[in-house]
Amino acid sequence: MVTPFWACHRFALSPRDVEDLLAERGVTVSYETIRDWVNRFGHQFAAKIRRDRSAPADKWHLDEVVIRIKGRSHWLWWAADAKGDVLEILIQSRRNKAAALRFLRKLMKRWASPVSW
Repeated sequence: MVTPFWACHRFALSPRDVEDLLAERGVTVSYETIRDWVNRFGHQFAAKIRRDRSAPADKWHLDEVVIRIKGRSHWLWWAADAKGDVLEILIQSRRNKAAALRFLRKLMKRWASPVSW
């Protein structure tokens, strides 16, 4: 049987959302129980989801945009492959070249170097 708490990791649902989904199906489980399940088994499910993700395309796009969070400017960096899958995201409170280069090195270490940008 597949347990429902995988939805917390796969679809970014809160334990209360999963509790509501189960209640619609007639299963009575408290959100505390779901939270305990996530804390106990969540790392295994998250690792499986990452393992099962397809390999990124060999062409990447790196983009930067300024966003406002609570009235303050932040820089949002993200890398996406040719299929449109987001590989990594970085948000920083100031534009920092060293942090952006670390972001890029971390990205290339995890996914290997792309053919082109």
